Amino acid sequence: MTALNAEIRKLGQVVLVLQGGGALGAYQVGVFQALHEAGIEPDWVIGTSIGAINAAIIAGNAPADRLDRLTEFWSRVEYKQHFGLPDYWLGAMSRTLQTVSMGLPGFFVPRPAALFSPHSRLGAESAGYYSVDPLRETLSGLIDFDHLASSGTRLTVGASSVRTAEMRYFDSRDTPLNLEHVIASGALPPSFPAVRIDGELYWDGGILSNTPVEVVFDDKPRRDSLVFAVHLWNPDGAEPETIWDVSNRQKDITYSSRAVSHIRRQRQLHRLRHVVAELGKLLPEEALKSNAVRELLGYGCLTRMHVVRLLAPTLPGEDHLKDIDFSRDGIRQRREAGYRHTRETLEKAPWRAPHDPMEGFLLHEACGGEMIETPAAK
Repeated sequence: MTALNAEIRKLGQVVLVLQGGGALGAYQVGVFQALHEAGIEPDWVIGTSIGAINAAIIAGNAPADRLDRLTEFWSRVEYKQHFGLPDYWLGAMSRTLQTVSMGLPGFFVPRPAALFSPHSRLGAESAGYYSVDPLRETLSGLIDFDHLASSGTRLTVGASSVRTAEMRYFDSRDTPLNLEHVIASGALPPSFPAVRIDGELYWDGGILSNTPVEVVFDDKPRRDSLVFAVHLWNPDGAEPETIWDVSNRQKDITYSSRAVSHIRRQRQLHRLRHVVAELGKLLPEEALKSNAVRELLGYGCLTRMHVVRLLAPTLPGEDHLKDIDFSRDGIRQRREAGYRHTRETLEKAPWRAPHDPMEGFLLHEACGGEMIETPAAK
């Protein structure tokens, strides 16, 4: 065990939270690579959509095989040049048109019946413009669910219930997971069809919560944790001046999933839990015998969460088609950025900074490798 890993282990469990975002998920590979090289393997991996796929590959393999499996996945779904022409001859729009019309190898292929008419009766489990059977085949050779069931690495993937519009988190701690849980988490309509699990249909978890970090905060029992929350969509951005800009900004806002407000709420809740716990220490012994008092004190908690938020960069010329840019250069640039940001963050070790002992939630923002300590909400 490295000295850094030993230091981190004293903070509690290591959690890796992976947001959804299609091709932007290559950034997460770089994040994991940096953690892996530092000897830091997560105890718990949580993801939605492409984040669920990366998470399942990580948790569904032995530590020594994880990075190779991730690299293999992204190699298989990489955009293949049309007629062998170089990318710069085709341009981003040509790549996009080819992806939309022909699909991606190892990922999805068009469903002709869906393209024929939007009223074609395809059936609930086939109602999508594309088939993800190639993805099933790809992942079946990259995720070992038997290993997942027997290993100590916990996996949670989020999906949206089609019938009830409720978020559902499938957790390997509570139930055996299989390939359909992972596919369901990435079944973004209308492109991909819903997936049926135990009689219920599910779509992409990103529809309801693309940033599944709340699973850690609401977990029972709560545990001290160091959480690496990997965000792919930028909650901050410039005012859009064209319709093209509007489409890009709209996607960022939609899929960043109110991350800032979630963080603010969790910080307030954790502080209140600490306040309740500290007040309980001031009560006389006689009062502590009361069932009502003990029930109230049950809302108190002294666990501490260090949350390191890593944010994928905006690449030059990026637009609203960025999440389907599976080009070799796009994947490489995002992976390198994730690796660089995480290496810089680990070197700065922001969890060492002094903090208010009453704070149960400590947020460390990593923006392009620069650490920003967010002040506590009052």
